[in-house]
Amino acid sequence: MPPLQPGLEDNLAEHIERVLLNEDDIKGIIDDLAARISGDYEGKRLLLIGILKGAYVFLADLARAISIPCEVEFLRVSSYRNMARPGALEVLSDLSMPLEDYDVLVVEDILDSGTTLDFMLGHLRAKNPRSLALCAFLDKPSRRSVSVEADYVGREIPDAFVVGYGLDYAQRYRNLPYIGVLKLEE
Repeated sequence: MPPLQPGLEDNLAEHIERVLLNEDDIKGIIDDLAARISGDYEGKRLLLIGILKGAYVFLADLARAISIPCEVEFLRVSSYRNMARPGALEVLSDLSMPLEDYDVLVVEDILDSGTTLDFMLGHLRAKNPRSLALCAFLDKPSRRSVSVEADYVGREIPDAFVVGYGLDYAQRYRNLPYIGVLKLEE
């Protein structure tokens, strides 16, 4: 993980180089996504599945903005490192319900390398949902290392280390109400 500039320990806002998306920008993105999703899933049994921890803020706002009935579930995945399987992904908290009768929309904070989402989509596909799609609040296509594309994208962003609105650095900054670029050591 990138180190912070020295001396930036207390005030979270002091750690931000610049605001990439402010609260009004975020609200506009949410409203646009919710309108598209509501129209596309009208008459379907929509299940939003959030990937913890980063997607919780986005998922909450998106679910409230969607104008059709929907259900919400969460998955938690983590990479673990050991001698046998360095960096392998595992599901830490899985769904306890069948998906066959649902049109599933995976809701994620950021689509970066695509590795985690590729793994999660495969995991969910094996549960045979009626349909499976991906909604990413942010997309960094320049960082993609596997072929994963989102069906719904809030905003494409440049390759910068972003925090806020659920996104973190060392479990901090999730509570910022905007997306900011983190100051890093030079």
